[in-house]
Amino acid sequence: MNHAGRLIERFRTRRAVVGVVGLGYVGLPLTLRFSEAGFRCLGFDIDPDKVERLRRGETYIRTIEAGRIAAAVARGFEATSDYARAAQADAIIICVPTPLTPKREPDLSFVTGTLEFLLPQLRPGQLLCLESTTYPGTTEEVLAPRLKARGLAVGEDFFLAFSPEREDPGNERFNTRNIPKLCAGSTPACLEVALALYSQAIDTMVPVSSTRAAEMAKLLENIHRAVNIGLVNEMKQVADRMGIDIHEVIRAAATKPFGFTPYYPGPGLGGHCIPIDPFYLTWKARQLGIETRFIELAGEVNRAMPQWVIGKLEAALAARGKSIAQSRVLVLGLAYKKNVDDVRESPAAQIMELLRARGAAPAYSDPHVPQFPKMREHRFDLRSVTLDARTLASFDGVVLVTDHDAFDYAFIRQHARLLVDTRGRYPAAGPNLIKA
Repeated sequence: MNHAGRLIERFRTRRAVVGVVGLGYVGLPLTLRFSEAGFRCLGFDIDPDKVERLRRGETYIRTIEAGRIAAAVARGFEATSDYARAAQADAIIICVPTPLTPKREPDLSFVTGTLEFLLPQLRPGQLLCLESTTYPGTTEEVLAPRLKARGLAVGEDFFLAFSPEREDPGNERFNTRNIPKLCAGSTPACLEVALALYSQAIDTMVPVSSTRAAEMAKLLENIHRAVNIGLVNEMKQVADRMGIDIHEVIRAAATKPFGFTPYYPGPGLGGHCIPIDPFYLTWKARQLGIETRFIELAGEVNRAMPQWVIGKLEAALAARGKSIAQSRVLVLGLAYKKNVDDVRESPAAQIMELLRARGAAPAYSDPHVPQFPKMREHRFDLRSVTLDARTLASFDGVVLVTDHDAFDYAFIRQHARLLVDTRGRYPAAGPNLIKA
């Protein structure tokens, strides 16, 4: 039996060891899913705190219960920072960040750095799969040459694949197991091996003809959302100037049973996908002499939304005879979306930066983020404010940025002197309520 046959047999009998690199919002739930499917799992992460907490069966992601981690540990799951152990794995799945540089160009340093750690440990008879979102061509142009230089014959004695992550933290309907999963291989044999692995843990697999097509499909998913959010954010500004409630407009339009999908405006884009991934394609398109005007225009609109919110707050304060400078402003919700603790690219942090730049004193309240975390671009030595009547009334302005279900919205409206709603949580404006 050749290498592909032996590896497929190990996957089908679940005797294989699955290694996942990067134990964040993508890698950890994927690891737990493979463990629940009966595989022995190795989880790799450079953060020693994460590794130690996982070894103790603890969680650091709100939407993942500690019980699932403890159960995985009992089944043999091990977290480690020792990349030498990658040689023990039959499959290695890379789930590391793919951010942008300050010039808004792809930053693949986490991917290439991970690969440099792994290369000395790789051997014939393994599968390497990239899940990180990236531009079309990354798998074949960045990963494959490094493997070949190592002497590994891709598609013969070593197998390379791309299967983009599709996670939606906080979504109770969809999870790692039941979200259909795209999968592509560098060769037909690579695809067959990768499908043999993932099909043991994922309900529905979607084979794609090439890694480049799969990479493009993942970008299209996120670009579709970014462009439509940009459109509705622009519509919100037009509706605001005309005195129309954009949320009522969306609800009305959504009654059409065909040809319309509702998207909702907000204070800006957040998360690890939508604010970043579209620009991986704009960069690649520029290499081909193509201008991606829709993507870039949507990006401009969405990036301007925190400034729009500040403008609405500033105008409302001025109408009350108060300057934004020296004002105390409370931001409600630091996470980028409701009911999660993920703060990556959060518009709340951007709004706090803008407030500080204007001389205001920002604070925040988020039931899921007790302390302002370490972030690459934002630094605040703050803890989440406990909401009570006196505290709310002490702020010159309160800005609802992330509409967690845990907030008592009636209580907040009752006690805030000035409340700016960026999420349409309140049905109508009033004396102390501004829609933004």
